[in-house]
Amino acid sequence: MTTPAGSGAGFGSVSWWGLSPALDLQAESPPVDPDSQTDAEHETPQLDVLLLGSVDGRHLLRTLACAKLWSPRRFRFYVLESNLEAVARHMLIFSLVVEDPEKMGLQERSETFLEVWGNALLRPPVAAFVRAQANHLAQLVPEPDRLAKQLPWISLGALKFHERDALEAVFRFWASEEKGPAAFPMSRLWDSRLRHYLGSRYDARRGVSDWDLHMKLHDRGVRGLGPSSPRSLRGRAGGPFTDLSEASFLPFPHPQARVIHIREFRRWRDTGVAFELRDSSAYHVPNRTLASGRLLNHRGERVAARGYWGDIATGPFVAFGIEADDESLLRTSNGQPIKNAGEITQHNVTELFRALTAWERPRASEVDPMEVPGEEDGTRERAAGPEFFTVHFLPLHSSQTLHHKTCYKEQFQLLYVACGMVHLLSPELGACVAPGGHLIVELARYLVDLRQEQLQAFTARVRELAQAAGFAPQPGARPSETFARFYKSRNSAPDCTNLVEESRPPTPEVLAPPPGLLAPASGVLVPASGVLVPSHEATNPPSEDLTQPLQGGTPPP
Repeated sequence: MTTPAGSGAGFGSVSWWGLSPALDLQAESPPVDPDSQTDAEHETPQLDVLLLGSVDGRHLLRTLACAKLWSPRRFRFYVLESNLEAVARHMLIFSLVVEDPEKMGLQERSETFLEVWGNALLRPPVAAFVRAQANHLAQLVPEPDRLAKQLPWISLGALKFHERDALEAVFRFWASEEKGPAAFPMSRLWDSRLRHYLGSRYDARRGVSDWDLHMKLHDRGVRGLGPSSPRSLRGRAGGPFTDLSEASFLPFPHPQARVIHIREFRRWRDTGVAFELRDSSAYHVPNRTLASGRLLNHRGERVAARGYWGDIATGPFVAFGIEADDESLLRTSNGQPIKNAGEITQHNVTELFRALTAWERPRASEVDPMEVPGEEDGTRERAAGPEFFTVHFLPLHSSQTLHHKTCYKEQFQLLYVACGMVHLLSPELGACVAPGGHLIVELARYLVDLRQEQLQAFTARVRELAQAAGFAPQPGARPSETFARFYKSRNSAPDCTNLVEESRPPTPEVLAPPPGLLAPASGVLVPASGVLVPSHEATNPPSEDLTQPLQGGTPPP
């Protein structure tokens, strides 16, 4: 059996990284309105952003890192994901961001982020860090007061009680050393998923990787290069870029996907290791943060299992590895890029963490978490913690009911929807966006499984859903094959007064993710222990010869 092209099966049913470059959300938001955007208590303009399916926090990190380039502004990010494992990864990433620089240096934090975020296998020191942080977060989740004191920029108040219990169980699984690698045999899971995806092409997987990279990713990444290529971009005053502040206002309109090198792409396809920062033999501990739980039909019974159901087609190179504010990283020699996506990713992530490290933050030992020591004269400065931003995690599957709460209705100035969550774009969701607010939709440009006609149909469907939700294309928006940009006019708010909570958007013929994306990939299923919250799509039976029962032993007849 061979997976047909255009099925989208390589994307999987769970997203662990984004399929678009990181955005500065301030640059995408409407201009500050002093009358309506000022916080009465702090007298600082406030930006409320709702993100559906952002999965890896890349947009939040870039927005926070670029905040110093803009006028002071407070951020409130509301994150809605399709599974609690993604919420747990958000919390782990932000705990790494705010880690005390005296305990973990810049390079170590950057490398730890890259491995946890994009590698299927970890080095033992990184795995030990994940276990320690997961154990700490597992203790904070059931204690809201303690969580608010130690991580005031994270809010779980909107989650339901059973979701918090399941989130704690996720952290407990990450922190557990019981059974060791056998609890989550990532190498076997990856290989099994790859075999199912490639089918009869498995023995020719090196050639398949070459084709997908050179004929699909590279082709989509360089289309449209011309007089407006990054080398010819100009700063705000009409002259060439002179510093990061000008470059950040004009993101490169044509991502350079050709910087993804065949060696790193092939290595990731074969082993799941995208960023090899040390010798290859050092990577052998399974990355449990990529595990997700599902309920599967096995011989007529519902079986809870853990497995890897994520992307095995595109990889994590797009988010930070194909664009750079430093033009020298994108230069070519004899027609070939001088830097590959892994090197560019490492540079970009290091610069992000450098900018975030520059914040003044409170120490755990201080009595007042809102203040940090200032100059030697004894003065104290405000901490860039909860005064600066807060990340609120919303309940799963709540996108169609948010507008019923007055605190969310017409609350957000910016709405971001990932390509895997486009089916949730509806009038109910549009009612949560303030008049004049913006909508950013991630397109399926870097889904290598989709044909060009499917990409065009997907883009057309996005426009239809956005229009039905009360949005119109942004006038003067720069052309992009990666994002679709819309705005909500002040007199076109959708009428949701007669909509009930159970209402669902129509099921279109072309919708994201494509139908094939929702079918669970067969693979080695690991019996689950503890509390699992499976995704609602996971009901198709896996191959019987690859399934292990919940309690071990012989499967039920």
